[in-house]
Amino acid sequence: MRRALVVLAVLVGQALLGQGLFTGPAQATKDASAGRVALIGVSGLHWNDITQADSPNLWELARSSAIGSLSVRTVGGVTCPYDGWLTVSAGTRSAAGYSCGAPPMPEQQGAGAVIPDYRYLTDVAGQRNAGTLGESLKAAGQCSIAIGPGAALGLADRQGAVQQYRSSPLQVRTPDLERCRMIAMDVDDLVRPYLTSGKLPKVPDQLSAAERRDALRLADAKAGALLSILPADTTVLLAGLSDHGSVPHLRVAALREPGAQGHLLGAASTRREDISILPDLTSTILTKLGVPVPSTVVGVPLQVGGLGATFERLQRADATAQAVRSIKGIYFTVVAVLQVLFYAVAFLLLRRRKGLAPVRFAAVALAALPVSSYLVNLLPWSSLPQLVAGVLGWAAVVTAVAFAGPWRRRPLGPLAVVAGITALTLAGDLLTGTTLQLNSIMGYSADVGARYYGLGNIPFALLATGTLLATTVIAHRWPGKVGLAAIVVLGTFAMVLGGSGMGSDFGGVIAFVPGIAVTALLLAGKRVSLVKLGAFLVAGGLIVMTFAWLNYLKPPDEQTHLGRFVGQVLSGEAFDVILRKLQAMLATLLSPNLMPIVIAAAAFLIYAILRPEQASAGVVPAAFEHSPALRAGLIGTLVSGVVGMLVNDSGAAVLSMALALAVPLLLATGIGALRRDREPVGGPASSDLAIATK
Repeated sequence: MRRALVVLAVLVGQALLGQGLFTGPAQATKDASAGRVALIGVSGLHWNDITQADSPNLWELARSSAIGSLSVRTVGGVTCPYDGWLTVSAGTRSAAGYSCGAPPMPEQQGAGAVIPDYRYLTDVAGQRNAGTLGESLKAAGQCSIAIGPGAALGLADRQGAVQQYRSSPLQVRTPDLERCRMIAMDVDDLVRPYLTSGKLPKVPDQLSAAERRDALRLADAKAGALLSILPADTTVLLAGLSDHGSVPHLRVAALREPGAQGHLLGAASTRREDISILPDLTSTILTKLGVPVPSTVVGVPLQVGGLGATFERLQRADATAQAVRSIKGIYFTVVAVLQVLFYAVAFLLLRRRKGLAPVRFAAVALAALPVSSYLVNLLPWSSLPQLVAGVLGWAAVVTAVAFAGPWRRRPLGPLAVVAGITALTLAGDLLTGTTLQLNSIMGYSADVGARYYGLGNIPFALLATGTLLATTVIAHRWPGKVGLAAIVVLGTFAMVLGGSGMGSDFGGVIAFVPGIAVTALLLAGKRVSLVKLGAFLVAGGLIVMTFAWLNYLKPPDEQTHLGRFVGQVLSGEAFDVILRKLQAMLATLLSPNLMPIVIAAAAFLIYAILRPEQASAGVVPAAFEHSPALRAGLIGTLVSGVVGMLVNDSGAAVLSMALALAVPLLLATGIGALRRDREPVGGPASSDLAIATK
């Protein structure tokens, strides 16, 4: 009777207040009569490895499973086997903190084992969640058996104790497996040849193709030995738990259970039907076994998605990510060089009152580059040359549109086109599932694992800048209440898109709110003080924490990293997260690709304002005189860019991309204003010649 009343109370509470409010420290599963789970972790395994000839056992397992890509990022740029298994143990991204190599060899104690120096993980390395999986299984009375050192680390409890341990599948018999509902096996044969001096090598691929195939055959044989004796009711998870060199890759994820064959495998943690993360394995194991999932586990159960899963599709996914990775550094270097050269050439030409038309064209073309890095994903591409050609092609299209219509004769016309296309592209991407930002040069890719959906830091900078500049064009055309309403309403809409569940951008809201507020105040003729600016920052923080709290109230499998951050605050883990982001932000201040853009754009802008005739032929003052609204929008953009740099782990990337879009468009507007003011009676056809001769 008491139990029935409790159930009734919970149901009524959920109906009145929403299911998320009753999410406690652990989530119970729907099916407590789940069967048996086996996790086969093959460190270093990716989809190019699995062939019928070289790995028949793994090929047959994957062929009969739901399959997807596994992003194995933990804390560092690459993941070693130790960190991969430790993350499965903790249910959150974890790292041992020293030599990144193989897991420690367990010390056999009877039928079980103990992980040596286990206290190091909790007391020194700060991995307080280590042992979450093993402790949860022990608390639920579930027997578990680990085969190999990595599996022992994954199933160890908080004291480092492993219930049942075998060093090889040859020591295991089917009756052993029938007694335990959780089985984990570490297949390290593929990655072991890479571990020179116990660590991952600092080269992408240390083995030749033939040597890798030999290692793969050993791994396949070991996996086949376990598969041959597994009880028939076993749900099998196959995971490539780590990287094998200095370059991260997407790895193998497969789930074999009835009805899964031919389907994609993803998770709500990534909002992708074909991508999952390491902590999802922890949650999946506990859920399949009917064990409550602790609130510290950031992963969610794997989801079997739609049909159409093929090895070739997943191989292309990693190839696409690698193509983007290979061009990213070069692209940002080229953008930085072009920006610096542009300001240098513009400075020399504008001082002599020459080349106004070419400088204006170059400014607009340069500002069109960032949005083109997302638009390229509207069309399929399969190689690096196609990607580069696509970006350049879209930049040409955007530039042509900016100068194609009657708006080209208006000083603000090209700015309105480029800023508007930038803002609309990113807003539309957020509304349609962020397919353009994934695997984009200025977005994010799953192999890096920093983000899988929502609004990235650089896209935030471009969305905020594009929105503020585009709406100031509206304020210029319709000054007064209409223009002010456009700034506030459209700016708030873009901010909500970025900070809510669609964008899930924490620092972006904190930076966007003061940018919108400062722009609106300046348009209204009000004064901006440090006190007001501080109040706007606090308001941004309160708004984003409201988004985060509402997200935290949702069920764990529906939370974004905003909601999980609230959980980390409540559990005391948030300080470590904030410290890592602060360190990442400070590191960007030394970036040779980002800081030159900031320095060159800021120096040119400041000099052009303080010495307008010497620096830019009065172009910047002409732009401000033509449109006071643009001045307000630029100041708001600078506020958002500076604050965004300080509160995001991408740091200088935020401010550099805001300047890379805003300052060239400002110069294009000023040149347009000068051309209009100096246009001779003969009309626009002769204006360039007239200006060039002055």
